Amino acid sequence: MEEVKQDIKKVDNKKIMAAIAYILFFIPLLTEDKNDPFVKYHVKQGLLIFIGWAIIMLIGPLSYGIIKLLNLCLIILIVIGIINAVNGKETPLPIVGKFAEYFKF
Repeated sequence: MEEVKQDIKKVDNKKIMAAIAYILFFIPLLTEDKNDPFVKYHVKQGLLIFIGWAIIMLIGPLSYGIIKLLNLCLIILIVIGIINAVNGKETPLPIVGKFAEYFKF
């Protein structure tokens, strides 16, 4: 019975780390969960969202309206990613999911 509780706790911890990856992608890489395939999957997508945000910030002064729309899109992707992580799913995010497969770490 104790072993089942520990397994459930490990699964919950992995889900939490995967969800955190969408907010601060590097935090799970600092934990023991960095080698877990489920956590890595979500870290890769979180990293791509971060890269997208950085690009948006670089082009920010060009068009304020477009930047607001792109930021909204990134927020939606973050929410979808967190929901997938908490539910234990490895569902690729729109646009981001295709490119996350190319990251090897």
